Amino acid sequence: MLELITAGGWLMVLILLCSILALAICIERLYTLNAKKISPPHLLATVWKQLKAGELDTVRLRSLRQSSPLGRILAAGLANTNHGRDVMKESIQDAASHVVHELERYLNTLGTIAAVAPLLGLLGTVVGMIKVFAQIMAQGTGNASALAGGISEALITTAAGLAVAIPALVMHRYFVGRIDVIVVGLEQETIKLMDALHNDDRRDERA
Repeated sequence: MLELITAGGWLMVLILLCSILALAICIERLYTLNAKKISPPHLLATVWKQLKAGELDTVRLRSLRQSSPLGRILAAGLANTNHGRDVMKESIQDAASHVVHELERYLNTLGTIAAVAPLLGLLGTVVGMIKVFAQIMAQGTGNASALAGGISEALITTAAGLAVAIPALVMHRYFVGRIDVIVVGLEQETIKLMDALHNDDRRDERA
């Protein structure tokens, strides 16, 4: 491995740093984007029971806000139930935008690595070929080892850049799709809460 890095030249250091950063982001996002932690399965039912029983006081609302991203969204809406449906919806949307922003953290960096890594490899190819032609101009084509060194540097950096970019791109697309699924689930849960509160208010008005 060290021989490949040495043979690839100084650009291999940048490509290696990109690979380490991409790996760290992937591990962190795989741990963070856990659907059950973001949207606990029975959280909405628990909140509704507490709300109907009149147990959802300030302390429990604060605990709900800190429990999970879904809890933060639900707490934002429940804190504004007395201000009408529009205000409640706006507060939910505001909290949801912050949650989505946190879910998408580091994805721009991962996408940048996927785009930049092959360009670094291409730059390595150009640098390697420049060395090859410089050797040809200085010594002719008789020094095969010098020519092989430049060609080797060009091929190694290209391969390394692609080896970093391809997994980074795949994981970026995977995380984007995973976030989309999570966001849809969050929307469905908040819509259930709003519909339940709205229907309950209508029943109270009829009564």
